[in-house]
Amino acid sequence: MADITVLTAKARAKVGKGSAREARRNGSIPAVIYGDQKTPNSIVIEQKLLVRHLNTGGFFNTLFNIDVDGELNRVLPRDVQLHPVTDMPEHVDFLRVSSSTKISVEVPVEFTGEDASPGLRVGGVLNVVRYTVEVSCTPDLIPSNLVIDLSNSEVGDSLHISAVNLPEGVTATISDRDFTIATIVAPTVVREEATSDADGDDPDTEVASAAEDTEESSENN
Repeated sequence: MADITVLTAKARAKVGKGSAREARRNGSIPAVIYGDQKTPNSIVIEQKLLVRHLNTGGFFNTLFNIDVDGELNRVLPRDVQLHPVTDMPEHVDFLRVSSSTKISVEVPVEFTGEDASPGLRVGGVLNVVRYTVEVSCTPDLIPSNLVIDLSNSEVGDSLHISAVNLPEGVTATISDRDFTIATIVAPTVVREEATSDADGDDPDTEVASAAEDTEESSENN
C-alpha cells in the first residue's frame, strides 16, 4: 500500500459560524473529524493545501493521516461543502477509521484495450453507464480504480460488474444483481434529407422563364 499522505491541522478553540468565517478569512478551512466511537474533533486546515488535494482527483477514496497538534488521526474524506458561487471549499467532514473499519467508498472505473476492441474499431461507441462503483472494504484495501478490459468487446456487448476482477476483500455494495457499467453501441448516423423540389421553384427555371418573357415582349414591340 502507498504511503498515507499527512495533512497538518490545528484544533479549533471555538466552533460556530462566527469562528468558521474568521478561519476562512485567515486562509483556513473548518473541518471535523468524527467516527470510530470517539469524540468529534473540530479542526482547521490550510486552504491551499486542501484545494491542492481536491484538485488532484480521487479525494474521496484517499486515506489521510491528519496531524492535529502532534496527534495522528487516520481518516477518509466523506463530504465537502462548497461555496455556491466560487466553488471553494467551506467545510470538510472526515471519517476517522481503523484498520478493521468496514467502509463504503466510490472507486473510479478505468477502461483498457480500446484500440483492440472489435466493436470500437468498426465505429462503435463506448457508452459509460457508471463512471464509479461503490465498494465495501477495509481502509487498507481501497483500490485506486477498477479496470475493465475492452479488448474482446463487440458492438452490442454490455460490460457488467462481473467483468471486473475485484481485489480480495473488496466487494460491490450492490450484490443482488450483475449491474451494467458500460455498453458498446452502434454509432448514430444523422442523414440530411434532400430539399424537395416541391418546397420551392428551381431558381434556374425562374431565370429561364423570365428571359423567355423578355424575348416575347421585344418581338411584340
